[in-house]
This record gives sequence, C-alpha cells and structure tokens, in this order.
Amino acid sequence: MIVDRIMALAALVLFAVFLGIVALTVKRVDLFAACAVGLGLAGYDIYRQLFRGRF
Repeated sequence: MIVDRIMALAALVLFAVFLGIVALTVKRVDLFAACAVGLGLAGYDIYRQLFRGRF
C-alpha cells in the first residue's frame, strides 16, 4: 500500500519535471498554461486515488 503511494508520487514528480523542461525550453505562454493545467489535473487525480478512503 505504501509502495503504491510512493510510486504514484514519484511518477507525478517526474511528470512535473518533464513538463517543466518542455515549458521552459519552448517558452510560450500558452504551452506553459497547458502544462500547468495538465499537471493540475494529474495532481488532482493522484490525490483522489491515494486518499479516496479519507473523504
């Protein structure tokens, strides 16, 4: 159970690093906004999946 949470958080961090590299390399406002929205949705999904029994 705890390994699933650690792996999910590690995946979210790596996804954030990937999107950060893409957004900072291209340096376009609309791409930065799309990356922020995507990261927000992924973060919300991870939060809902990891803590679904605590609502």
